[in-house]
Amino acid sequence: MTSTFRVWAPNASTVDLVDARGRRTRMEPIDAGTSKGWFETTAVVRVPGLDYGFSLDGGPLRADPRSAWQPEGPEGPSRVLEHGSFTWSDRSWRGFHLPSAVLYELHVGTFSPEGTFDGAIGRLDHLADLGISAIEVMPVAEFPGTRGWGYDGVNLFAPHHSYGGPDGLRRLVDACHSRGIAVILDVVYNHLGPSGNYLGEFGPYFTDRYRTPWGQAVNFDGPGSDEVRRFVIDNAIQWLRDYHCDGLRMDAVHALFDTSELHILEELSREVAELSAATGWRRWLIAEFDRNDPRLVRSRDAGGLGVDAQWLDDFHHSLYGLLSGERDGYYRDFGSLGDLSAALTQAYVYQGRYSMARGCRHGRTFDGLSGSSFVGYSQNHDQIGNRARGDRSAANLSGGRLAAAAALTFVAPFVPMLFQGEEWGASTPFAYFTDHTDQDLAEAVRDGRRREFEAFGWEPDQIPDPEDLATFEMSRLDWSEVGLASHRDLLDWYRELVAIRRSRPELLDGRLDKVRVEKAGEQVFTVSRGAITVAVNFGNGEAAVPMPGNRVPDSRYAVLVSSNPAARISGDYLALPGDAVSVLCAETAPPQHYFNPPPSGSGRLAGSEDPT
Repeated sequence: MTSTFRVWAPNASTVDLVDARGRRTRMEPIDAGTSKGWFETTAVVRVPGLDYGFSLDGGPLRADPRSAWQPEGPEGPSRVLEHGSFTWSDRSWRGFHLPSAVLYELHVGTFSPEGTFDGAIGRLDHLADLGISAIEVMPVAEFPGTRGWGYDGVNLFAPHHSYGGPDGLRRLVDACHSRGIAVILDVVYNHLGPSGNYLGEFGPYFTDRYRTPWGQAVNFDGPGSDEVRRFVIDNAIQWLRDYHCDGLRMDAVHALFDTSELHILEELSREVAELSAATGWRRWLIAEFDRNDPRLVRSRDAGGLGVDAQWLDDFHHSLYGLLSGERDGYYRDFGSLGDLSAALTQAYVYQGRYSMARGCRHGRTFDGLSGSSFVGYSQNHDQIGNRARGDRSAANLSGGRLAAAAALTFVAPFVPMLFQGEEWGASTPFAYFTDHTDQDLAEAVRDGRRREFEAFGWEPDQIPDPEDLATFEMSRLDWSEVGLASHRDLLDWYRELVAIRRSRPELLDGRLDKVRVEKAGEQVFTVSRGAITVAVNFGNGEAAVPMPGNRVPDSRYAVLVSSNPAARISGDYLALPGDAVSVLCAETAPPQHYFNPPPSGSGRLAGSEDPT
């Protein structure tokens, strides 16, 4: 090995390389062009498996800011890793097409009983059978402790040691690609976790000019920001190039404060496009964004930032608000059929309207973009985990409304996404959990959760302790539920909806002006795209639902799937029982296959009794 150790540490006067035995080698300042503060040593070569760290001005051992492996966590030494040592089997893989995809969000630690990358591999056949195009993996960058959501990562280049480290992540990606499943990795660039975070000792990675709700903002536009931007972009490219990921989901990009002429997201999207062109393998960027501003997803040529898609909370809030009737917190801004209709036909519900939850006008006009520039969902980790007890929709909605939420998500003009276990109505919650060794920090997290939920009217004793191991354990998926009759019907419902979504061209057409929403009563409405219509009846009694106004000429409607087998076509009407949803198709000949789950019950689709 001829590579040498290098580190950017402009805040230090001297830097020593420290090996596993405590031996120190003084590093020399080097001229790196316009960038100052780089140190290098050629006295020790990089050997795979070698543990090391850096000492700044004679201080304690610190992990390499670009460490690719932290086998003992953030406080331990870094370990040399050679990315070329892994044998990939995905040489023929050439990526996936995001606009026509079905996404599945998962958390490695709770997705399988093992809570590891290898444990997730053991459940991939379930996802392939469901028809999933890509998994979206919650953050895996090294964070303190052995359990957590991952949004407080501190070693951004190192896959978490308790999940299986670098090779474990590679095995997961390789196994996904062998099943035709792409991998999108969640990354966090708006802040770093406080525990084990020593980047500020090395250089101006953070700034006091801005503040995020989670801690210091990253320095993207102040003195020294050139190297910080390079740090972030190199990290993103590492996941795509060295771990063969197909895309990144970027957390809360509204907290990436950058007033420079070239916004960090635009610079990143340009370099990701260059990587895609160089490899013949399209990579995608998805962002969580708390602002209704279409410039995020406009192309760079059109003056936008070039991000491919945005998580669309307006769709979730309008859908869940309508289905649940909840009006606390941000749900006070949503809940009517008009809001859902606006989301389905124009993406942003708020395009300059006054928001009661925000206390001001919110959003700007959206036009000229495709619905495929957005990811739509009825559940995700935030909307479940940021409830007091992490309760899922299956705990709060009837079976008919669960079925309706799924059907409306898959007929929407957005890229649909599920959250782990949603497809079978998992009874396990997904609560917020952490594993901080710093007790002051642990207590601060507890207090923060209590304050956060005051807006929703939840009492402190309703909130599980994030630090309690039991909170993590209760959030693990119970895979035995998949085989139970009370869950099997909902799983079949999702399989049918995924198949319909992926096989119907009109459902892959992101044109928002092709979506038609029609009200057929106080609690009855239809959503149509081409020949496909979803009819929903929230009432208690049977409703006669007229066929949609955009009826396909010289055709007749047939029920493709229904949450109640009593649904039937009668002339130009659908007789739809209460608390039920049906998916209709206007065809010149009726379809050959029907699927009718049993009538809905409280909390899930009802079926026969669970086997004992």
